[in-house]
Amino acid sequence: MKLLRVGTAGAERPALLDTEGTLRDLSGVVADIDGSLLADTAALERIRAAADAGELPALDAAGLRIGPPLARIGKIVCIGLNYHDHARETGAEPPAEPVVFFKAPDTVVGPYDTVLVPRGSTKTDWEVELAVVIGRTARYLETDEEALAHVAGYAVAHDVSEREFQIERGGTWDKGKNCETFNPLGPWLVTADEVPDPQALSLRLWVNGELKQDGSTAEQIFPVAEVVRYVSQFMTLYPGDVINTGTPAGVAMGRPEPKPYLRAGDVVELEVSGLGRQRQELKGA
Repeated sequence: MKLLRVGTAGAERPALLDTEGTLRDLSGVVADIDGSLLADTAALERIRAAADAGELPALDAAGLRIGPPLARIGKIVCIGLNYHDHARETGAEPPAEPVVFFKAPDTVVGPYDTVLVPRGSTKTDWEVELAVVIGRTARYLETDEEALAHVAGYAVAHDVSEREFQIERGGTWDKGKNCETFNPLGPWLVTADEVPDPQALSLRLWVNGELKQDGSTAEQIFPVAEVVRYVSQFMTLYPGDVINTGTPAGVAMGRPEPKPYLRAGDVVELEVSGLGRQRQELKGA
């Protein structure tokens, strides 16, 4: 299923994109798309049954904002330097273990919402990523099979980053990762049954119509199953938590000087195969 949330920011309602591409209202079946829904097998089956029976009313998509596909995110765990080609372009050694950092849930915006360039920024960068959404409480998982069984679904994430704040201002990466609007998510949460192999997905990103990133999750140093298993050794993952699994080569930081960092007025478009497409215009904060 392709689950999403539509409406004005803070007042989104649940919806489903059916197999014909029609937007369907889920508000008569479930209250919202969040961790409690993803952990509720019976509620998910009610959605499937209603969709199969043609019982969900159609929504007029014209002018309707698409918000983040997941409400009340608990935490966003991010994996850095997780693509062989991205490590090469930045001159970094591939890590021996996953590099883990966090983004605050309040960085999440909709897939077509405005992204704000922070005040004083000179190195705002783009990163298309595969986001993994957790559906069952995960702690101390032992196998890849166990790990994938705890995944509810997948989504497109844009891990916007300010490289000067991240790398040159001391401390951890957090300052360059948690500026407002720095995690567009969606348009859909695609349930795991529609993604049989998360290591066979293409990722692309364009800036002002020019292709900048063109990669594949096959290039991940630590595949999705290993990432989920690994993270569960250090923290409990709950339904509705998100893991951003890293970005392929092609970011501004990896380009020759002068590096083409983002500015107000730029337009970024990105997609992951089968998971939908995003578009953001950048404006000054």
